[in-house]
Amino acid sequence: MSSLTRTVVRIVSLGSATALVCAPLATSPVGNAAADRGAAHTATANQQQVHERRELKLRGRMGRAERNKLIAHTMMARYGWRNSRQFRCLERLWARESRWNERAHNASTGAYGIPQALPGTKMASAGSDWRTDPRTQVRWGLRYIKNRYGSPCSAWNHLQASGWY
Repeated sequence: MSSLTRTVVRIVSLGSATALVCAPLATSPVGNAAADRGAAHTATANQQQVHERRELKLRGRMGRAERNKLIAHTMMARYGWRNSRQFRCLERLWARESRWNERAHNASTGAYGIPQALPGTKMASAGSDWRTDPRTQVRWGLRYIKNRYGSPCSAWNHLQASGWY
């Protein structure tokens, strides 16, 4: 029995860069639930691969902040944040903290990197390349937000109320 194929299309807009993500979604003509779940999982994996390839292609054409935002956007789903509202909160939070610069350093406090970890050495728990790799910093920062605040919007709200997060 052959299967029908639909294409899932998602447009991701990050500042001035826009990525179009297309992935096949196989469905069974008889509606087999197990096959549909498997196909959805495969489509999600394919979509992630397409998005990562697109990210690599765009990396050479975008600025540091846009590249780092794209990295964060890609990683957010792993923490359970899939809606654009959570990304907008994260975007504001880290724009205020570091302007999305992985080498940002606050000389008065010692905070470092995109999430402004204090001290910056805390990010070593996410990787030894924490000083220079935005992926490592984003991974650490998203984990910190998840554990301390539950979501980027909760962290943003805390920063607005207290001046820190």
